[in-house]
Amino acid sequence: MAILDFLFQPKNELEEGGRSALPAQADESEPEKVCPNCHKSIPLSRIWAEQNLCSCGYHFRMNARQRLAITADAGTFAPLFDEVSSSDPLSFPGYRKKLETTQVSSRENEAVICGTARIEGEECCLFIMEPYFMMGSMGSAVGERITRLFEYATERRLPVVGFTVSGGARMQEGLVSLMQMAKTSAAVRRHSDAGLFYLTVLTDPTTGGVTASFAMEGDIILAEPGAVVGFAGARVIEQTTRKALPKGFQTAEFLLDHGFIDAIAPRRTQKKLISQLLSMHREARDNG
Repeated sequence: MAILDFLFQPKNELEEGGRSALPAQADESEPEKVCPNCHKSIPLSRIWAEQNLCSCGYHFRMNARQRLAITADAGTFAPLFDEVSSSDPLSFPGYRKKLETTQVSSRENEAVICGTARIEGEECCLFIMEPYFMMGSMGSAVGERITRLFEYATERRLPVVGFTVSGGARMQEGLVSLMQMAKTSAAVRRHSDAGLFYLTVLTDPTTGGVTASFAMEGDIILAEPGAVVGFAGARVIEQTTRKALPKGFQTAEFLLDHGFIDAIAPRRTQKKLISQLLSMHREARDNG
C-alpha cells in the first residue's frame, strides 16, 4: 500500500535493518545465543536490551510480556479475560501435565494475553500471542479470549491490534480447537461490520489454523522481517505437490511480493507505525 510505503520510509541505517555496534563483550558466566543470520554469539542481556534484535537486523522471537512492554504505553495495559484457561475436553493423555508444566515455564496461564491499552496515546484492544506457551497453539481458551476481545471492542467501538505467533490449532483438543477458527472469524466479521479497524502484526512463525483465520483477516496486515507465515509446512507442501518451492517461500518478504501482506514492519519502528495507522482510522471514523 502506498500510504504504508510513505509512512515507513527509513530515516536512517538503523531503520533499514542494520546498524553498527560495538562487538558484544561476552561474560563467561552469561548465556549466549547465536544469531542464525550473521552467526555471531551474543550475550542474552545484550539481546534483551536491544528488543530481541541482533545488530545485523535479525529478529529473535520474544515473549508476550516483552512485546507488550515495547508496544503499549507504560501503565496503560489493562488485562481482560485472564480467568479463561484451557481444559482437557478429550482427556488427552499427558495434556493436563503439559499444561501445568508450560504454565510454569512460560509464566502465563494461556497462549495469548488480551486487554486494553494505549499505543502512543491511541486507545485500542490488544492481543499478543505467547510463543513459549506450546508455540502459541490455539486451543479453546485462546479462541475464547480472542473472541471475547473482539466482542468487547465491538461494544465499545475500539480498534483491535493483534500480534500473532502460532504453530496452529492445538491437536490435544481435536475438533474443539479447530472450531475456534470459525468462532474467532465470526467475531472479527462482526467487528468489521460495525465499521471498526483491525490491525495484525504477523511474527515468526504464524502458521496453521491461526493463519487460516484471524491472523489474515486484518484490515491492514503487517509482518516482521523474515517471519515465516503459512498454513501447511513447506516440507508437507513439497511432498504433496512433488515440486520444489520458490526461494524464500512463506517468508514475510515473499508474501509482500505476492500481495498477501501490506508492509514489513521492523520491530524498532512498529510502535510508531501502529499508532499512525490507529490515528488515521480514528480520524476517519470520527469524521464519518
